[in-house]
Amino acid sequence: MLKIRFKRSGRKKQPFYKIVIMDVRTKRDGKVLEELGFYNPMDKTFHINRERTILRLANGAQPTEVVKNLLRKSSGF
Repeated sequence: MLKIRFKRSGRKKQPFYKIVIMDVRTKRDGKVLEELGFYNPMDKTFHINRERTILRLANGAQPTEVVKNLLRKSSGF
């Protein structure tokens, strides 16, 4: 099963997350199938590729709760 979730990057105490498609069994910072966007909690900014996200959701990828809330706030997914 595929999940849309965060992959952490950035420095210590300055997190930066990439929104990615990964297999459920993969570690948080493991191998990525596709990168969809990013989220910076320090600036509260994020960007996401809408077309690819909609396509992946239609094909059965499940977002995590945090990503689901972020998508809802963004522009009505």
